[in-house]
Amino acid sequence: MLVLLSGVSGAGKDTIKRELIEKMENVESLPSYTDRLPRSNDIPGVTYNFVTTKEFEEMIKNGELYEYSVHHEHYYGTSKKLLNEKINSGKIIVKDIEVNGVENLTRLLKNDVKIITIFLKVPKEELEKRLEQRVDKPSIKEIQLRLNRFDFEESKIGMYDYVIKNNNLQKTVNVIMEIIKNEYSLSKSEAEF
Repeated sequence: MLVLLSGVSGAGKDTIKRELIEKMENVESLPSYTDRLPRSNDIPGVTYNFVTTKEFEEMIKNGELYEYSVHHEHYYGTSKKLLNEKINSGKIIVKDIEVNGVENLTRLLKNDVKIITIFLKVPKEELEKRLEQRVDKPSIKEIQLRLNRFDFEESKIGMYDYVIKNNNLQKTVNVIMEIIKNEYSLSKSEAEF
């Protein structure tokens, strides 16, 4: 099962993903590939797989990605090899991904794997506050870049299975854990028919 977690930058995707992995058995992350530089809190291979722009463009040319996009002036993409390995291992995969990636992965994989899509909703004012308080201190330009995508990303909410207001971390994590448990047991009972 593949759980795609989206929301505007600063909505809490990474934090929630870490909590889910820590609290649930059989749940793993699928880090995207990116050509952006690691931030101080990034762990290569865990938060992202970091490559150069040239390496990323080679991956595109060689058809190694299910989907990719330029987001906040950097490439981000999903490795076919890594995703297939994790799906074949029987794990529940949680991937944080932007809205275009959700659209592409759902279109490409919906017949092959159960996909659950969750959008984390955060008010714009709260989002701005979170971005300004980040440990990695984004520049004013970066914050504005992220805020400019807010309306676009919110306009895609209709394609998600679940939309959750993330104003309380523990409550949000608990709700998502229940969603995963319910959807997983549904997929198991469907497979038995």
